[in-house]
Amino acid sequence: MEKKRLFITTLGCTKNLVDSEVMIANLKEEYELTQNPEDAELLIVNSCGFITPAKEETLQTIFDLDEVRKEGSTLVMSGCMSERYKNELPEELPEVDIFTGVGDYHKISEIVKERENRFSNKAYLIDSEERVVTGSISHAYIKIGEGCNQSCSFCSIPKFKGKLQSRNLQSIVSEIENLVAQGFYDFSFISQDSSSYGRDIGEKDGLLKLIDEVEKIEGLKSARILYLYPTTVSEKLISKIANSEKFHNYFDIPIQHISDRMLKIMKRGFGKEQTLKLLQKMRSTPNSFVRTSFIVGHPEESLEDFQEILHFLKEFRFDMINIFAYSHEEDTPAYKMVEIDGSEIESRVSILEELVEEQRVENLEKMVGKKIEVVLNGESDEHEFLLSAKPINWAEEIDGEILVNDKEIEKLEFGKRYPLKVTELAGDRLLGKIVML
Repeated sequence: MEKKRLFITTLGCTKNLVDSEVMIANLKEEYELTQNPEDAELLIVNSCGFITPAKEETLQTIFDLDEVRKEGSTLVMSGCMSERYKNELPEELPEVDIFTGVGDYHKISEIVKERENRFSNKAYLIDSEERVVTGSISHAYIKIGEGCNQSCSFCSIPKFKGKLQSRNLQSIVSEIENLVAQGFYDFSFISQDSSSYGRDIGEKDGLLKLIDEVEKIEGLKSARILYLYPTTVSEKLISKIANSEKFHNYFDIPIQHISDRMLKIMKRGFGKEQTLKLLQKMRSTPNSFVRTSFIVGHPEESLEDFQEILHFLKEFRFDMINIFAYSHEEDTPAYKMVEIDGSEIESRVSILEELVEEQRVENLEKMVGKKIEVVLNGESDEHEFLLSAKPINWAEEIDGEILVNDKEIEKLEFGKRYPLKVTELAGDRLLGKIVML
């Protein structure tokens, strides 16, 4: 029997991507993927509802898909925004046929057949369920937990995702072994607060045990941990990563601010001195890559607090930085505080973004002339005659690419690792040549 067609779009973070991959696998007996929404019998928007821009993107995606979908098709909204506003959206979004939240990704086939809205009481955390990895033939994300025990003033996630659930270690190992057997060798470990892994089940050093077990897996060649939380990162963990043969010295640690006053207001648990100590320890590891994010314009952020971020960014050179404008979200402690004027927030964001981009280009300039190991991912979206490569220590997608003008070399295989010499920086894009052995 000919299969029907599925169009699925994932909004927000890579954690949502894993959930989408579970849905694809759950539907694969009846549906095949299509990139054209107008051809699909089933369309799924796996939504993000964390901050206002994400919610706006989700709504616009729903409206756009509703305009082009064919008669008789089914439009499903799943995920965080659907969960967060489960009482309001079914009334306010007639474009959507089925709503489901964050608890039933592995039952999506059943939900579609029954054409019923479904919201479970607990967020879904992948265990032994099948998933279809998308976007890469060498790299996969591994979800190690769901939910969060932190109480940051600006964050609504614990309200609709619940408390921390750590995944069984053997379940993680089994999934990796299965993916390695399929040819994957590079992995990124993700959750809302990865450095808290195991704490809900009495394992204070759960992430250290995970590293030990993962390193035993034959065929796994490369790994990194994303979404570390300052108060749950220990110097022991940093040393463990630094001494690992398979985990890169890649530290993704959103610190959100550096002013002592603001860190307290934002309920981050750590002050400036402790934060700096952690960052300096990370930076001191060989070939370290340190990524962070800042929230600008949180209620009560003074000009002096903002200038402290500015000064800090000039002094401590991160490898990658994301700047976010504060989003005033209901069901958060900060929602009761008085907002800063929107134009002032925009001005502060612009100042930081300009500095961040300047530093990013300077960081890329320092790579010119160096020989590094890369993964050849495929053809670049930039130009049909260019290939896309990623330094092996960089995170997939979020850290960028190096453009390779070596398409004429027939022996090159996508998904394989190669030595590459970075030859130049063209604007803000690195170019390189594969160094054939």
